[in-house]
Amino acid sequence: MQDIHIIGGGLAGSEAAWQLAEAGLKVRLSEMRGGGDSTPAHDSDQLAEMVCSNSFRSDDAESNAVGLLHQEMRRMGSLILREADRTRVPAGSALAVDREVFAAGVTAAIAAHPNIEVVRERIDALPDHPAIIATGPLTGSALAEAIAAETGRDALAFFDAIAPIVHGDSIDMDIAWKAARWNKGGDDYINCPMTREQYHAFVEALNAGEKTEFKEWEKDTPYFEGCMPIEVMAERGPETLRFGPLKGVGLDDPKTGRWPYAVVQLRQDNASGTLWNIVGFQTKLKHAEQVRIFRTIPALEKAEFARLGGIHRNSFIRSPDLLDRQLRLKSRPNIRFAGQITGCEGYVESAAIGLAAARFAIAEARGASLPAPPNTTALGALLGHITGDAVAATFQPMNVNFGLMPPPPEKVRKADRKKAYTDRARAAFGEWLASCGQENAAAA
Repeated sequence: MQDIHIIGGGLAGSEAAWQLAEAGLKVRLSEMRGGGDSTPAHDSDQLAEMVCSNSFRSDDAESNAVGLLHQEMRRMGSLILREADRTRVPAGSALAVDREVFAAGVTAAIAAHPNIEVVRERIDALPDHPAIIATGPLTGSALAEAIAAETGRDALAFFDAIAPIVHGDSIDMDIAWKAARWNKGGDDYINCPMTREQYHAFVEALNAGEKTEFKEWEKDTPYFEGCMPIEVMAERGPETLRFGPLKGVGLDDPKTGRWPYAVVQLRQDNASGTLWNIVGFQTKLKHAEQVRIFRTIPALEKAEFARLGGIHRNSFIRSPDLLDRQLRLKSRPNIRFAGQITGCEGYVESAAIGLAAARFAIAEARGASLPAPPNTTALGALLGHITGDAVAATFQPMNVNFGLMPPPPEKVRKADRKKAYTDRARAAFGEWLASCGQENAAAA
């Protein structure tokens, strides 16, 4: 007999299931992939499959809000961060992983836990028992319709795009070189330099390239700014990409000793270094156009692609209106929501909200109430944004960032401002952990 039902086996659902099980609760984890259903974006039936990228972004807990969130999750015994640390690959100051080994590790840990039953099934209706819905941005149509019928509100949606992956041995290293920007992190990226002429020819090719045509119901759906297709950025102006993913600042070309006019970077995508992800190259170009255009990039003239880019429609609920501060659906408090369907954006943010939903559910199962972390912490600020601090009418997906936190009360120099945020956050998070007994394992 289950104590709680998790619907969705992505990063949020997997993290929530782990936290609940570690606290001694019996969990039924329903995942439709592997049971005869799939999604347009997933390639496997593994739990916690990473679709768009292999990066959890910055791991710098001193000056970056994402790195700070990593640190907070590690302190709470996060399965996702444990497996990410175990399967990490070189990526400078970022936490990137071998995505296949990572997903396999999460899947194995969940499957082996005596308190978790993984069931490959699709859930089409809202449950009447305690549950966490963590179906992600690609929620099945029947369940999405059930959510819309319950809330009385139309689901919001945005497009999310997938970057292509290149076989490492097809990259011309006589042209490219390995380095991290500003030499932070060693030789973790492959850099493909472009001259002024090559760059502008590339931008023209992007603008002229044949794109995927959207269905009628998709045409008015906005893109998420943090995952903008490269050709959409190119349409904003000929220099836009040079101040975005193709900026050459901080990268000394060993052949010239100077910064290139523009640079295409590739990030290692697996532990063996055979696959490389083209950074910032999410795209809606048709597949044949991707091959043609991306092979005009110096050092990628003979590139072989392990995966081409793609695009899919992501949906999320208007959480500030619909959820209470404990992530419960106000109209049906037996149901909590977690992950990207709540309007958080990013792998680590999705897992963090899954962790929080589980901790709230654990306290409730024990007849207690767990206060949310203060909004001066990364997790508390992210939760606050989702559950009421954001303006519901203009609510959009959001990565964790210092802008979600109140500014430090004391005046600090601009150079010290980020550290002031993280120092304050660590102190506040430590006090919250101690007062609530939330350190390390959920059973603590």
